[in-house]
Order: sequence, then structure tokens, then C-alpha cells
Amino acid sequence: MTHTSENLSTGELVRQAADQISRLVRDELALAKTEMAAKGKRAGLGAGLLGGSGAVALYGLAALIAAAILGLAEGMPGWAAALIVAVLLFGTAGVLAMVGRARVRQALPPVPEETARSVRADIDEVKERARR
Repeated sequence: MTHTSENLSTGELVRQAADQISRLVRDELALAKTEMAAKGKRAGLGAGLLGGSGAVALYGLAALIAAAILGLAEGMPGWAAALIVAVLLFGTAGVLAMVGRARVRQALPPVPEETARSVRADIDEVKERARR
């Protein structure tokens, strides 16, 4: 015997609705968890690149200090080489910082956008069915 919504009691309809809402909420939570994990990975990579840029900048500062010391101690050839290394290290730090910043921006805002769209669509569907 097949049941149509016209033949079901109010209690059965409420039970079905509760089951469907429960399933929908579980599915939406699973989607949100997946989406947030992906955003967390992107943010972690960006933060790692920013940390790496800080470390490279520290080496650049050390090289710049070595350039000043060598410049004062010996003359042109020693500090000129150290200055070139410092400029290269700071350039590398700048590139890493820009890439890391872009990665962090991709992960923000940390809102599960796909899940929010899906929930809105679900709510719209429920409203539409309730009107009918």
C-alpha cells in the first residue's frame, strides 16, 4: 500500500518532516565541515609562506649587517658582495610575502559560502512547497 501525502495522518507528516529536516541538517553540516577544512588548508599555507618570508627577511637583515661590517672593515669588494646578497634576500622575502598574503585572502572570509547558498536554496524550496 503506497501512502501519498493526502492519505497520511498529521503525525506521520510531522514525523516525515522531522526526519527530512534532520537529514538535511546533517548533510549541510557535513558540507560546511568539508568547506571549512579546505579554507583552513589554504589559510595554513598562506600563513606558512608569510612565516617563511619573515625568516628570509631576517637573513636579509643579517646579510645587510654583514655588508655594513665588511664595508667598514675592508672596503668595497667585501661589502658589495654582501649588499647584493641582502638585496636578493629582501626581494625573495617580498615575493613570498605577496604570495602568502594572496593565499590568506583566498581563504577569507572563513564562512562556508557554498553551504550558506545551499541552506538558502533549501529554505526557499521549503517555503515554496509550503505555499503550494
